[in-house]
Amino acid sequence: MKIHDLTTPALVVDADALEHNLRVMAEALPGPRLRPHVKAHKCTALAARQAALGHRGFTCATIREVEGMAAAGLGDDLLLANEVLDARRLGAVAGRVTVAVDSEATIAAALSGGVGEVVIDVNVGLPRCGCPPEEAGRLAELARISGLNVRGVMGYEGHVVGLEDRVRRVEMTAQCMELLLQAHGDVGGELISAGGTGTFDVNTWANEIQAGSYALMDTAYAKLDLPFQPALRAVATVISVSPSGYAVADCGLKAMGMDHGNPSMEAGHNVWFLSDEHTTFGPSSPVAIGDRVSIRPAHVDPTVAYHERMHLVRGDEVVETWPVDLRGW
Repeated sequence: MKIHDLTTPALVVDADALEHNLRVMAEALPGPRLRPHVKAHKCTALAARQAALGHRGFTCATIREVEGMAAAGLGDDLLLANEVLDARRLGAVAGRVTVAVDSEATIAAALSGGVGEVVIDVNVGLPRCGCPPEEAGRLAELARISGLNVRGVMGYEGHVVGLEDRVRRVEMTAQCMELLLQAHGDVGGELISAGGTGTFDVNTWANEIQAGSYALMDTAYAKLDLPFQPALRAVATVISVSPSGYAVADCGLKAMGMDHGNPSMEAGHNVWFLSDEHTTFGPSSPVAIGDRVSIRPAHVDPTVAYHERMHLVRGDEVVETWPVDLRGW
């Protein structure tokens, strides 16, 4: 099959760029130093490639991801880096499952769901989940008294990973990790889990990094000084050309994550705006109805979640098709 044979919009992954990204990261963070985050690609076939390079522990964002990874034989060490209040499905997973907790309620949920291991999620500056650092020790003690194994701490510097100024990125990561290490001193355990693609080589305090976007990349991370290549794009078909100078492709808001802004287009085409099923753009050179165009997302994670499959390509040849089999909840 050729790219032109695909029904559009189609999610396409450059095989050579993907291989480059996986190997660069494996060399930088070998084995357990990296706990790849599967929320970025939601694909067990891609996760298997990461495991083959020595990364046997994975980070998940949803119960569905945990279940799917275990069912695919990738359940050696799964960290659900998210609070859940109904953990009953997790207790039935055939694999090692650790869940993040940041309150008495989430500790109780882990217990009632049959989960035996937890990490204490610490707020290191991102206004999302996580307990105050000074509360971490008390929660760890409560978890242990309740019969849970407390493996350590996690804290995500998500407000830092996308900063384009590397100096500022380093400074703020250090501030975040000072809080996490303070909490770890009270909690103990073998894990200090943090980081993402934007801080994979900056965060030297954590002993495992939860990077995910590095494998496929997006235009937001492409602005940073990172050694990873853009691997993911959506292929779309030009379905209308206006005499006034714009054109329309069949890839819209329902196929492209937009929380980081407009996507970009190859060949120098200028994206004007996206609607439900359309990208309206200003062509840099003449296009005709039926032409194929490539659109690169600004945020890979939600983009992938819109699609049922991704096509691995080399040149114009489709070499494999992988289901995005970890979608949903």
